[in-house]
Amino acid sequence: MRRSRRLWGPTVVMTSLALVLAACGGGSGSSPGAGETDPDGTVSVYGTEPQNALVPTNINDLGGTKAIQPMFATLVGFKGADAKPFNLMAESITTTDSKVYDIKIKQGWKFHDGTEVKAHNFIDAWNYGAYAPNGQLNTDFFSNIQGYADVHPEDKNAKPATDKMSGLVQKNDYEFQVTLNAPFSVFDIKVGYQAFAPLPDSFFKDPKGFEQHPIGNGPLKFVSRTPNQDIKLTRFDDYKGDDKVHFKNLDIKIYASQETAYQDLLSGRLDFMEALPPSAVAGGKYKNDLGDRLVTGHLLEISTIAVPYYVPGYGNNLELRKAISMAIDRAQITKTVMNDTYVPADGYIAPGIPGARPGVCQFCKFDPAAAKEAFAKSGFTGKLTIASNADGGRKEPLVAACNSIKNTLGVECDFVPATDFGQWRSIVTGKKLTGMGRSDWSADYPSIEDFLNPIYKTGGSSNDSSYSNPQVDAILARADATADKDAAVKLYQQAEDLVAKDLPSIPVWSEKGVAAKSKNLKSAALDFRRMPDYPAIEVLKK
Repeated sequence: MRRSRRLWGPTVVMTSLALVLAACGGGSGSSPGAGETDPDGTVSVYGTEPQNALVPTNINDLGGTKAIQPMFATLVGFKGADAKPFNLMAESITTTDSKVYDIKIKQGWKFHDGTEVKAHNFIDAWNYGAYAPNGQLNTDFFSNIQGYADVHPEDKNAKPATDKMSGLVQKNDYEFQVTLNAPFSVFDIKVGYQAFAPLPDSFFKDPKGFEQHPIGNGPLKFVSRTPNQDIKLTRFDDYKGDDKVHFKNLDIKIYASQETAYQDLLSGRLDFMEALPPSAVAGGKYKNDLGDRLVTGHLLEISTIAVPYYVPGYGNNLELRKAISMAIDRAQITKTVMNDTYVPADGYIAPGIPGARPGVCQFCKFDPAAAKEAFAKSGFTGKLTIASNADGGRKEPLVAACNSIKNTLGVECDFVPATDFGQWRSIVTGKKLTGMGRSDWSADYPSIEDFLNPIYKTGGSSNDSSYSNPQVDAILARADATADKDAAVKLYQQAEDLVAKDLPSIPVWSEKGVAAKSKNLKSAALDFRRMPDYPAIEVLKK
């Protein structure tokens, strides 16, 4: 969650295991029998400043997603370590051909302003997200829907023919039909991504006012947002979903330093961190610091370094990309700098996603001799750079990667820090990188498609490297249009194989999932996107 939201250090749905454990007062990092829980307690979690206003179609970074996800309920949710889909707001999603989907929503669900959630709230929200003049970050997620080209022309200078997609038709107050451009077997789980959340009528009357006070339909409702300080939410007691929270208030605290946040967690001034700072990871110090307050999870994410095609000397230089990739000693960096909280990556799909395979990236093995040979062929002169926001533990592994490249290739390599995550994402989405850049991805939904289309399709919403390969686009289109899920996976794998040959981004590592809770929590859990699993959190009475 993007997008790229993404994700290393504090990055991008609840788990069924977590729900069971929460109900029992246990869980990863829990202390059974440690005292009574407080259903009216307050939970504070580590946060980073969101890139944009809290509108589901325009947020794809983790800082914003931490607030968006509990504020909005989508049609589908995800359970368990494997993120198994289940109907959340949907009563049913049916199709006979994977092209036309009939969607019935549950009745009686309310927005936080008291108005009922109806079919048109989904249709209007999706049309708004897709309409090009609205400039929404997640617009490409709607590209499968019939009529998308009419509201979002491929030519950025062209005027849209309409502001409504023909593939969205309301049947009644609680039912609508979605017709896609072609069969797409993943659509019934893709709608679990936050961009597909409904929006209340008040949003369309006053979008700017909504940005100041967002109104959702999820288990938590908006209270306030103070830039670079905090986002405050509180429980929505009329929420009808199964993923209710067991506390009253949520305080997402915005930190400039992950180290400061960790000290606050140890002292009880912060309750949950989904990732640990380098100082705690080094030498396994966190194990002694935390004891039974350590929280582990299974994450569906991949960390890469994008090599932008628009940067002179980088984009059309495959030999340089090969050299850089083979010059990074992933095994040593994950062992020493990350203390085995990450594992080396050798493919573009997160381990645990159906269709993920080991060894897809043949240039992801540390091979100094081959790296030097490729670098000599590249003809590259000058200095290499890797840019990223420096907070959240991002700096140290990238500095180590730069040092590995420098020591192997004999070329200067510098880490270039951005001020904060919001500024960093603006640099990336504005195509203003001057060298390589961190580009990580966490699953929006458990599909191999989600690790390819948004990132490697021409014009994809999180195509940080501005990569374009007509062969990849054609295979992805075939995979998207293949109704049989197993056959579609095989085609997506073919697309991944081509991406691996081009190396538009360099896979480096995947995170195991190590988080921490404070002494104030009885139970906590980590969801598959490296988010706090809000329904699993229980607060101890003081």
